[in-house]
Amino acid sequence: MKPVEALDRIAELLARSREPAYRVQAFRRASREVGRMQESELRFLADAGRLQEIPGVGDTTAAVITEALAGETPAYLANLLEHVEAPGTEAGEALRAHLKGDLHVHSDWSDGGDTIREMAETARALGHDYFALTDHSPRLKVANGLSAARLREQLDVVAELNEEFAPFRILTGVEVDILEDGALDQSEELLQRVDVVVASVHSKLRMEQSAMTRRMVAAVASPHVDVLGHCTGRLLMGRGRAQSEFDDGVVIEACRAFDTALEVNCRPERLDPPRAILRRAVDAGVKVAISTDAHATTQLEWQPYGTDRAAECGVESEGVVNAWSADQLLAWCDSHPMP
Repeated sequence: MKPVEALDRIAELLARSREPAYRVQAFRRASREVGRMQESELRFLADAGRLQEIPGVGDTTAAVITEALAGETPAYLANLLEHVEAPGTEAGEALRAHLKGDLHVHSDWSDGGDTIREMAETARALGHDYFALTDHSPRLKVANGLSAARLREQLDVVAELNEEFAPFRILTGVEVDILEDGALDQSEELLQRVDVVVASVHSKLRMEQSAMTRRMVAAVASPHVDVLGHCTGRLLMGRGRAQSEFDDGVVIEACRAFDTALEVNCRPERLDPPRAILRRAVDAGVKVAISTDAHATTQLEWQPYGTDRAAECGVESEGVVNAWSADQLLAWCDSHPMP
């Protein structure tokens, strides 16, 4: 195991265990810095006991790097592997077997850690038929959101990769910010052009309940929006973040009326929506998308966190849009009614 792989694996396992976000980020930051270096340089610093001179590398991450360079499984990683609780209930695994793709994936074009090619290769190796590349929209500057020009450039890159990867498909897409008035943070032309649109709230999450309800319903009603992403915005790790307040009955009915899927977000620190909301959506006949919101290749394996909860809440494969073939999925994406 290479040092970068060990650091990434530790970050993943810490996230699964809902450890504080700063701890997860420490290993991810060290991984990014080490990934920029030649192995010979890394070994020189390790032999000289100077790994802590690398930005973002402390005593713990230095020990992980040293042990990985020596061909050992780092002790920190071995301990996590021994104690981490793996997902995968019988019902969840039965549901996951029906999934054909992932509809919420990021690359290094926005705030992901790996290239589009690397994400595609991993998704294909996992047995997916497709995934939707949904990098962030422009106003989310902290996540290096894509301007209209950069998104157009990305569409050309995806077209070239699809020729190489066929029959596996990279679906074009965007995770578009839902602005305060419910408008969508990307041009109409591009929202119509991409294959899959995931709409999510990333700002003013503590907005007053009625205003937040109107904001979300306006987005759900757009014929461009296919999936409502991580609807409550909650975070369970570290200090956490309370979920947004909105009338979930009204939002669920809007999803049903406008045939917009509700995302079951598989990230361990999100596990969004809460079970009560998901059960009400299932009872209302709302479709769901079980997606990883992956920001790295290792996170594409996180679907069991979603399928376990989805199965527990009564989700059946017929109502999961990413259990459909790519052609069926794209036909549905093109079929949303006008408000």
